[in-house]
Amino acid sequence: MKYVVAAVEDIPPGARKIVDVARRSIGIFNVGGEFYALRNRCPHQGADLCTGRIWGTVEAAAPGAFDYTPGGAVLSCPHHGWEFQIRTGRSRCDPDRLRATTYPVDIAAGHELLGNGYAADGVAVQPDGRYVILELRA
Repeated sequence: MKYVVAAVEDIPPGARKIVDVARRSIGIFNVGGEFYALRNRCPHQGADLCTGRIWGTVEAAAPGAFDYTPGGAVLSCPHHGWEFQIRTGRSRCDPDRLRATTYPVDIAAGHELLGNGYAADGVAVQPDGRYVILELRA
């Protein structure tokens, strides 16, 4: 099922919006103009993951040579500081085994949505608007 969760302009780059859809709390993130969705539940101990701090990325080409790239691509759990890539949900400490649940996100024009069966609870869809669409898998 697909849900209209926000107008694009309601979530500017670097921002997030937490929505409740089909009894799930989900964070919608705008990272550099691209939208991503993560379940608002840390896989470590169930904390509200999407309320945590958003960071850029740090890379090191050599010991002591750090390069910080802003842009909000990393989410830190507010309880224990575990970090997750917003784009993939993968943990920074164990990316092959530990990850937050992700959901597909799309952008659609209002005229494409009107009359096509999309659930738009609380979002007023206008024909000339652009909207964030969240897809929940069965």
